[in-house]
Amino acid sequence: MEEADFWLDNKKAQELIEESRSLKAWTLPYKELRLRFDNVCALLPDVEESGDAAFLNELLGEIHSIDFDLSELEVRKMLSGELDGKNCYLTINSGAGGTEACDWALMLSRMYQRFAAKRGWNTELLDAVDGDVAGLKSVTFRITGPYAYGYCKAEKGVHRLVRISPFDSNAKRHTSFASVDVTPEITDEILIEIRPDQIRVDTYRASGAGGQHVNKTDSAVRITHLPTGIVVSCQSERSQIQNRATCMNLLRAKLYEKEMNERKSQIEEIGGEKREIAWGSQIRNYVFAPYTLVKDTRTKYEEGNVDSVMDGNLDGFINAYLKEFGS
Repeated sequence: MEEADFWLDNKKAQELIEESRSLKAWTLPYKELRLRFDNVCALLPDVEESGDAAFLNELLGEIHSIDFDLSELEVRKMLSGELDGKNCYLTINSGAGGTEACDWALMLSRMYQRFAAKRGWNTELLDAVDGDVAGLKSVTFRITGPYAYGYCKAEKGVHRLVRISPFDSNAKRHTSFASVDVTPEITDEILIEIRPDQIRVDTYRASGAGGQHVNKTDSAVRITHLPTGIVVSCQSERSQIQNRATCMNLLRAKLYEKEMNERKSQIEEIGGEKREIAWGSQIRNYVFAPYTLVKDTRTKYEEGNVDSVMDGNLDGFINAYLKEFGS
């Protein structure tokens, strides 16, 4: 990275920077923890001998802090899958329930954006379809950051909301569903062949607040993969060419994940594996009324502070999933 011609090939330079960040995500936390631990070990005998209770409590607090951070690093060690270190695409689709379900999809989209921001990841909106009255029918984000897919894959499944609906004049409780799909971003070193005769490309006018191009040109792109029925769309770019390129990347990612899941299913079937976390299964309940509770149906992990969870504090749920199911 220090070579003079490093930026001559911008794409290769970005790949090397991403690789460097991935390595630093392991080495820097380890070195910091080791230094903190060595400092405590060096000070502890003298502090115990001096009888300074306040300083001793401070060192014990630092030991607990080191233990917590080490646990976080151990969770990350479980992200050893081939694709765990990749960026990812996260798609939310509202389920049955009309306006209430669309509003729930919007709430989830905000939750994941806040979760990504807390981890220092970047979130790019690729496609969104507004609800008829409020909320979102569907939305797709590209999330970039160290181990984005490894962490976000724990969110894949159906999310159930129970609350007093703000859209119901009788203030009755409503149950709504939204599905979350997470797909790893596939880079050029993984080859996925997509023949032109296997896809159908449709263009349409992008939705949005307007502007020089939005709603005036058919810049949005939708691609259907005919053999599998997989549909992807993008309207984030002003150029149809750019939107098509993004769609193709997303399609390659979904096709690769589909192939990997099929291989995994075959191996589990041969090995007699009965446990399955499948698309369409209800993975988490969010209860806003008559009490507040968020509970994961897979790990049984739960939190009573719903507002904190909706603000993006998902580490407890994700760590519990990784500890139980690994990569």
